[in-house]
Amino acid sequence: MSFTWLVPDPISADPPHATVNPLLTQSWLDLAFLHWAVDPAEVAPLLPAGTVPDTFDGMTYVGLVAFRMHRVGWFALPGVPYLGTFPETNVRLYSVDAQGRRGVVFRSLDASRLIPVAVARALFRLPYLWSGMTVRHSGDTVTYTSARRWPGPRGAYSRITVRPGERVEEPTPLEDFLTARWGMHNTFFGRQMYLPNTHSRWPLHRAELLECDENLIRAAGLAAPVGEPVSVLYSPGVAVRFGRPARPGGIPTP
Repeated sequence: MSFTWLVPDPISADPPHATVNPLLTQSWLDLAFLHWAVDPAEVAPLLPAGTVPDTFDGMTYVGLVAFRMHRVGWFALPGVPYLGTFPETNVRLYSVDAQGRRGVVFRSLDASRLIPVAVARALFRLPYLWSGMTVRHSGDTVTYTSARRWPGPRGAYSRITVRPGERVEEPTPLEDFLTARWGMHNTFFGRQMYLPNTHSRWPLHRAELLECDENLIRAAGLAAPVGEPVSVLYSPGVAVRFGRPARPGGIPTP
């Protein structure tokens, strides 16, 4: 299968667009980014129609990203402190569409609040799953745990421990490729959509992976990763604004 029919937008550490009237606001805090390289042909069937794997030096990547969601809010309203604040761990792939827009595709999003999970599944058709989760700091390490509750597969879990290191002053091209993502591709009610986001440039730290015991990647329909991740990063976080979803032609929905 050839993926040369697209000319992707340049990778930019800063958002290429603005979000003036946000649909959603939230903060992503205490993030651990783990990534493994995979053959694009292996993940292409898992992406929404109208997108293909985004590649770096001929490879694409599967990401396991654990963090704390903080104060999700609608429009310009203040973020919700309880229902809008919870740990989350997602399995994601990297995509590009016919307009050249780079994005992510979520294969699973485990979160610890049932009501936001149900709303995201019903309203945005996102693969959110209800799980028991924790994010704990202990000395200079951060540990993220998850154990899936609903809708399954039951028994899907993860336990990740990282030790953040020094600040990354100049991210490598691969680190920008993996983290500087300004939108999400998904299928909404049978139509391919792109949901743009903006936030400040990532404050990144390289991190030491002390523990990674998980089966979320396999539960998301991918082969279990082999070997150590090729990239392990940590970020204290950013405040995020989501714009309205756009159709494949780039026109926002009414």
